Amino acid sequence: MKAAVVHGVGELAIEDVELDDPWAHEVVVRTAACGVCRSDLHFLDGHYATGFPMVPGHEAAGVVEAVGSEVRYVQVGDPVIACMSVFCGQCVPCTNGRPVLCQSPEVRRGTGDPPRLRVAGEPAVQLYELGAHAQKMLVHESALVKIRPDMPLDRAALIGCAVTTGFGAVANTAKVPPGATVAVIGCGGVGLSAVNGASIIGAERIIAVDVQAGKLEQAQAVGATDLIDASLVDPVEAVLELTGGGAAYTFEALGRRETVEQAFRMLPPGGVATVIGMVPQGQMVEVHAADLLDEKVLQGSNMGSNQFRVDMPWYVDLYLDGRLHLDLIATQSIRLDGLSEAFDEMRSGAAGRVVVAYD
Repeated sequence: MKAAVVHGVGELAIEDVELDDPWAHEVVVRTAACGVCRSDLHFLDGHYATGFPMVPGHEAAGVVEAVGSEVRYVQVGDPVIACMSVFCGQCVPCTNGRPVLCQSPEVRRGTGDPPRLRVAGEPAVQLYELGAHAQKMLVHESALVKIRPDMPLDRAALIGCAVTTGFGAVANTAKVPPGATVAVIGCGGVGLSAVNGASIIGAERIIAVDVQAGKLEQAQAVGATDLIDASLVDPVEAVLELTGGGAAYTFEALGRRETVEQAFRMLPPGGVATVIGMVPQGQMVEVHAADLLDEKVLQGSNMGSNQFRVDMPWYVDLYLDGRLHLDLIATQSIRLDGLSEAFDEMRSGAAGRVVVAYD
């Protein structure tokens, strides 16, 4: 099968990859679509460590093609969304109701086991246990959720990361209540999903912050009530002025140290800043210690604190009900051989989510 393969920092090519047969609890999925996400770009650009060769991709949907002998949850022909929050159901986080923090290696193959993927006969890393920028995925059954058959798979793919991460940070991590004031810094796929989610939940004021006019226009289309162009004004001062003292809930969706600090500085006393973006490894974030006396909170969000087999079918329903605006978030469909160019556009800050569509 064809797949995107990263051989080193900045080295991406489309090559033949060998897929192993599924083990007892594994599933082969024929990939229908996979979104181009900044999380993959972090590994491609060396901001996060990984082994090589590596097959990227994690925001995916497809159709089950084969199942292992012990798989009972899905069967051949089922439409599914893949999720990087692979859970074992037995470790402490799983049994405490937080499967997104699963720490068990049982969902992975061991170091001495045959690999799921090979490139030129050598073992390849499956990024996030998925490796979804490929014509097929071989994954543990706990990486999948079944969805209703009338859901378009090119839109379902966005639910696999952008929606679950952005909307989930609003609904699950921060637990934003109706009537709240929200600010979202960064209006890519994840940030737009946070804006859309805040609108669906019933936030009264939703402030979108970005440096790209096109992204701000998208944010307004999916629910933002106020727009701040951070290339023209100080975004912290602008939010404080707009709100008369700060936004009760702020979300950082870029993964930059300076914007994380801005999100915290936008808070009023008792406010909560949630970091969705992946700040590069090794970087430190600074806050004024005195602000902690005002009970301001700075917290992280791992993949929207999801319970994805519950959350994702709900997001599907919201899309088919016309409330989740995936058609406005996804702006371009490409073939796999256009992936490098799509990553280049992402580096430049282009608006909209690009989706790789497979035959």
